[in-house]
Amino acid sequence: MRRCFALLALLCLPGLAMAQTSGAPPSEASSGAGPCPPSPTQAVNLPVTRAALARGAPVTIVAFGSSSTEGAAASGPEQTYPAQLEMRLRAALPGARLTVLNRGKGGQEVHEMLARLESDVLAAQPTLVIWQAGANAVLQGMPAEEFHNSLAGGIARLQASGADVLLMDVQRAPRILHSTGFERLDAVILALAAETHAPLFSRAALMRGWDAEGTPYAAMISPDGLHHNDRGYACLAEALARSILGATGPSVMARR
Repeated sequence: MRRCFALLALLCLPGLAMAQTSGAPPSEASSGAGPCPPSPTQAVNLPVTRAALARGAPVTIVAFGSSSTEGAAASGPEQTYPAQLEMRLRAALPGARLTVLNRGKGGQEVHEMLARLESDVLAAQPTLVIWQAGANAVLQGMPAEEFHNSLAGGIARLQASGADVLLMDVQRAPRILHSTGFERLDAVILALAAETHAPLFSRAALMRGWDAEGTPYAAMISPDGLHHNDRGYACLAEALARSILGATGPSVMARR
């Protein structure tokens, strides 16, 4: 019962609210990041993760991707989005046996990630895999069909293992926006989410929302013109945590 009340209290904090808008992230003071602009909570369906939390089982979340998962341009490992996500989820779910593993590797695209899918992801027996892909495909000019087929094959392997798969699309950064074909790959990821029933957490939509609220893309992007800065990673994690809690929170409440 104490855990239930703790969760209710935490969800009332602006940085962890499971409402329609976000507030300042919990790490704001320690990271030097500014407050997170408001953004709608993106609804996702994570039945495996929800069930694991409901029965008190260990939950392993693997953040899989390239440099923006690994944390390029972050000021330290604790400022990467996977580390920030783990901090928020642990705060909102006290007592849950929850771990977030960072399996990002800079410069990789889908076919290179597939080569390490077994060792870096499946070997961890994940409950949930958050798969960030597309940025390097855009920069390398990968054909949309090749990207589709590679990503679809990986999703199938992950889902066959029994894990939830949550897709993440491409950040809105100058080097992406000035590249040819980023819209086509966005469309591929959106189509795959529908085809495979793997929900999409859209970073593109998140950043468009920030921009509409008066926080331009550049405020969340490092000077390299591609990767998030500490504020961008923190606010990405804050929004992602709200989506995961929205998909799993009621199961935790029902357990009490």
